[in-house]
Amino acid sequence: MAGMPTGVTINATPEQLAGVKYDVNGLVPAIAQDVRTKDVLMVAWMNAETLQMTLEEGRMVYWSRSRQEVWRKGDTSGDGQYVREAFYDCDSDVLLFLVEQAGNGACHTGEHSCFYRRFGTEG
Repeated sequence: MAGMPTGVTINATPEQLAGVKYDVNGLVPAIAQDVRTKDVLMVAWMNAETLQMTLEEGRMVYWSRSRQEVWRKGDTSGDGQYVREAFYDCDSDVLLFLVEQAGNGACHTGEHSCFYRRFGTEG
């Protein structure tokens, strides 16, 4: 497709990859943040395979817990996420990706971010 963004390949070291701490199901939370606006777009899950795929392809690849399958963000919706930078937290148990969001947005509802609902009353 013309005009579609492309991601960057991240060359993580074997030591960095080995240090990622997965939960009992072999998953680690992955936060996608808009590289331009810094809005948190979504939180999903990765396993070792989808983390490696994400770093190699420059495109966000998650593990769908509900479908129990690899989920390339945007394959169905066209709303892909393209990696610009990748981080891991101080405990190595949460991942953060700065991404370029393509299409309508990150949320399956059509919202730009999955975090569009606020607690409390307006105004």
